[in-house]
Amino acid sequence: MSADLTPEAVRAIEHDCAKLVARYANHNDAADWEAVVALYAKDGRMARPSAPDDWIEGREAILAAFTARAARTTRHVCSNVEITVLDADTAIGESAMLLFTGESVPKVGSFEDRFVRTVEGWKFAERRGLMTF
Repeated sequence: MSADLTPEAVRAIEHDCAKLVARYANHNDAADWEAVVALYAKDGRMARPSAPDDWIEGREAILAAFTARAARTTRHVCSNVEITVLDADTAIGESAMLLFTGESVPKVGSFEDRFVRTVEGWKFAERRGLMTF
């Protein structure tokens, strides 16, 4: 971490990035795809937990990927959110995820995130999902 950041600045970055994790889950469960995509940097990329090595890059492609999915009711529960501030403009994080769909047994996974400060505020530069079981 950069030595020029105060403890208060680090906590603010951690808070802002953790809030993105929660917003992502809430917007995803509401099927508000525009709001989900707005959480990404313009050149951000994502990989779903079901395909962690299949990157979808850019807001337009991410929106297309979400809108192409069949409608479903979900509830994502994210916990164990840990953010590591690298410097004033970048951070990384990880979180655990429990997905309820009502159609099958709950799925357990995690996310590995890279965050970047943009002119729009903190955004996901990269969000990679992983399935545990």
